[in-house]
Amino acid sequence: QQLLTLQGSLHSLTLSGFSVSRCPACFFNLMNLFCELTCSPRQSLFVNGTQFTNDTAANKTNVVEVHTMTPHPLTIPTSPDVPVSGMIPMNNKTYGCTEGLEDGSGPCSCQDCSQACGPQPVPPPLLPPWTILVDASCGETLGERFESSLRSLFARWGSFCVQQPLVVILGSLAVVAACSGGLVYMKITTDPVELWSSPSSQARQEKDYFDSHFGPFFRAEQLIITTTLQSESVYSPNPAGADVPFGAPLDKDVLHQVLDLQTDIENIVASYGDQKVTLKDICLAPLAPFNDNCTILSVLNYFQNSHKQLDRSVGDEFYVYADYHTHFLYCVSAPASLNDTNKLHDPCLGTYGGPVFPWLVLGGYDATNYNNATALVITFPVNNYHNDSINLGKALAWEKEFIVFLKNYSNPNLTISFNSERSIEDEINRESESDLSTVMVSYVIMFVYISLALGHIHSFRRLLVDSKISLGIAGIVIVLSSVACSLGIFSYAGIPLTLIVIEVIPFLVLAVGVDNIFIVVQTYQRDERMPQEELHQQIGRILGDVAPSMLLSSFSETVAFFLGALSTMPAVRTFSLFAGLAVFIDFLLQISCFISLLGLDAKRQEGNRLDIVCCVKLPVGQEERTDGFLFHFFKKVYAPFILKEWVRPIVVSADIGLDQKLSMPDDSYVLDYFKNLSEYLHTGPPVYFVVEDGHDYLSLEGQNSVCGGVGCSNNSLVQQVYAASLISNYTTIGFNPSSWLDDYFDWVKPQSSCCRYYNSSGAFCNASGNTHTHLLGHAAYSSAVVLKGNDTSVGATYFMTYHTILKDSPDFIDAMKMARVLADNITSAMGHKVFPYSVFYVFYEQYLTIVYDTVFQLGVSLAAIFAVTAVLLGFELWSGVLVSITIAMILVNMFGVMWLWDISLNAVSLVNLVMSCGISVEFCSHIVRAFSISVKSTRVERAEEALAHMGSSVFSGITLTKFGGILILALSKSQIFQIFYFRMYLAMVLLGATHGLIFLPVLLSYAGPSVNKAKVFAANKRYAGTEREHRLNF
Repeated sequence: QQLLTLQGSLHSLTLSGFSVSRCPACFFNLMNLFCELTCSPRQSLFVNGTQFTNDTAANKTNVVEVHTMTPHPLTIPTSPDVPVSGMIPMNNKTYGCTEGLEDGSGPCSCQDCSQACGPQPVPPPLLPPWTILVDASCGETLGERFESSLRSLFARWGSFCVQQPLVVILGSLAVVAACSGGLVYMKITTDPVELWSSPSSQARQEKDYFDSHFGPFFRAEQLIITTTLQSESVYSPNPAGADVPFGAPLDKDVLHQVLDLQTDIENIVASYGDQKVTLKDICLAPLAPFNDNCTILSVLNYFQNSHKQLDRSVGDEFYVYADYHTHFLYCVSAPASLNDTNKLHDPCLGTYGGPVFPWLVLGGYDATNYNNATALVITFPVNNYHNDSINLGKALAWEKEFIVFLKNYSNPNLTISFNSERSIEDEINRESESDLSTVMVSYVIMFVYISLALGHIHSFRRLLVDSKISLGIAGIVIVLSSVACSLGIFSYAGIPLTLIVIEVIPFLVLAVGVDNIFIVVQTYQRDERMPQEELHQQIGRILGDVAPSMLLSSFSETVAFFLGALSTMPAVRTFSLFAGLAVFIDFLLQISCFISLLGLDAKRQEGNRLDIVCCVKLPVGQEERTDGFLFHFFKKVYAPFILKEWVRPIVVSADIGLDQKLSMPDDSYVLDYFKNLSEYLHTGPPVYFVVEDGHDYLSLEGQNSVCGGVGCSNNSLVQQVYAASLISNYTTIGFNPSSWLDDYFDWVKPQSSCCRYYNSSGAFCNASGNTHTHLLGHAAYSSAVVLKGNDTSVGATYFMTYHTILKDSPDFIDAMKMARVLADNITSAMGHKVFPYSVFYVFYEQYLTIVYDTVFQLGVSLAAIFAVTAVLLGFELWSGVLVSITIAMILVNMFGVMWLWDISLNAVSLVNLVMSCGISVEFCSHIVRAFSISVKSTRVERAEEALAHMGSSVFSGITLTKFGGILILALSKSQIFQIFYFRMYLAMVLLGATHGLIFLPVLLSYAGPSVNKAKVFAANKRYAGTEREHRLNF
């Protein structure tokens, strides 16, 4: 019997020894204590028998109770009141964990002995605040000649378009058809990785390396479960021990209900084609084919996902000594244990053969008191497939049924939030479909306004004659045709579209195009035909007057957008390319096809034919020409008021990131999941420190630069990650990394029973998991090590840990920055490339440079606008400066609106900011050019004339057109539409209108360029002897 007891003790000691075997001093102390207590020849000196029984049949005396005397307190029950007279307490030599042994073994490592660590790392001090200190004529003749050349060129072209409408219109249709034909090759990029990450970016290259060596990151189906029951309880260990509180979700009845739910999810069956798909067909099973159980990260896996195991208990008629409480408390402290050393003796390992770490399956606890958890987390990892559409389709089909099941699941005791790998994409698609009607209503309102507002109605009798409905529709079709041409041309070139291009560019081109349409049409309506001037000459002259202004705005925007394509951010680059080409094609179609249509409409109007029904002709009557209401208001009321002497003096921070919750509809189930993710979870995404292929694991130096045990370098990979986890609030590294190399060293130790082989063949025994070892290399590290050369050498490997909980974009950005800093330090220490990888890095890398990208994009746009404005206004540099200053002020105010309205800086808002540059040009350049060509005597008079003639067209063409359409976007269910489109578009229009129609005229009245005398002489010469000569000098 004594030998059997000794044999059991030795087996328990072997299992216990694994936990301290990495520390030589601890292992020596444990073995020394065990030997002294079991087989020391000096036991009689410190072990006192206090109770005996006689076995007369065997003629022996059995010792049934002993008291052991030690000079140090032990963590086992002792009897300090028993006298020790005559006894000599056991006082063997022990070693501290910072001491080496006599056999030459070194002290314990820092991870196993906190006293062996150097000073705990501290975060570097914050940088001191810093302050920016700022300190605060070839011309006229050349400019006039350039202006005259443009005027003459466009006048001749306009006259030709009116004279040859059929040739121009058919030619335009042919070009549009040819360009739009590329739409058959159109491809839309919906992959978020392709949309937000450049193929040449660091995160993208590191992702590709990880995927090619270790496989793509698994798909995750996750539930966060709370209970409505107020069933918090207190567990009282028997026969003695401190009370332990247990959170409501850890009530046994609740656990049984959660296990039923978990089992139902495991049994979900989906259909893919003619095949049935279950969780086992797609799940992550690391020990397959030896163990085909799916990985399920759940607290129920401590009980092997079994109701029977959950109900197990050991006790007698007086006490329950062990039950699910004791097993839970043991497993959260030793999740890799094969044997609960309490009386249950159940394993803690999950059925899939690996450990279940408590910080992954519990939430809402404080510190490491997992028993206080207020939420349970269940995760089903599913295999991901990179280039396998069939298996990926099976996974998607099962995930679809998973979502349907949980949407329909009901349990009054459980509150469940959940997310599937496909959830976000599904919800974005649903959101896009639901917002389609909102967007269409917005465009319809703008189309109706344009068609009605173009007409200049003089009387009710001539309502259908003077209306411009058909011309307005034609103008809108031209705008849409320019968008189609841009999409088609780039589709020919194989450049894929993005959703941003489809959603934003029509809005942009409509703003630019409609403004030009209103300028051309309203200038014609306000013009009087000169003597002996025919219609084609009049429209040609009008085009000569306004086309340089249209060229100025359109070419400025085109150059600014094309320069924006220098961005490495795919979404911004694609938008800039498509937008720049669409704006320029729209300009070309407007000065050709639209001018021909305007000539035809003018002939219809002069012939008293009805709009749309042009075959119907009204009787000839006297036509009254009057100014429109807006023109009269701007000329007689607004412009004189804003430029009065006493009025003019009166006139004169955004977060970074994209909150993923904003991409969801207001009624999405994923929003509850995001909320609970931030509220309950304590662990963030996993992060892998990847050691690239080529490191020498055979040499002692190579091993010591990676491992974290005895003899390993203080600057090793594992040691640096461990040190970073000690200051997790700063580094965002939450835990000590899992190290396949250290576990391998433990596995091959002589005193370990893990490394075994067949005596007959010499082949190693399978070590996928058994009662002899807790070091489950295959389950934990099967994908972490790439074996080469017929499995004889080690290639690329990774060491995994977890980030701390990351709640918002700044947290994710900071986590990536700190992981890269840590990896750079490891690379320097090892002399070999190490990089961090987490699944979210590829999406958040853009925010590391978003400020630089924003400054670059807007700076390049402003520089392009300045250059084009200065050249096309006849080399007036100061006009270019004033336009650039005004647009810069609009952008500064846009950033203020973003801060006030809580709009973060990301790729979507950057695209909108670039677009606001383009729309701001429309508000500013037309008025500046009108000021530049005015020949009035004073700046105030020139500003008043420019505001009166161009201000009304800009106001009716952009401001009113967009205002109605934008207001409809406020009704969208999509938070992205409400924030990044409704709010930013509304800010663009209002800020553009206030700066272009209020600030800019006043600025010109004070600091506008002086009148170009050469232009005055040319204008007087051009209009000499006409009515216009009097008006020019009035």
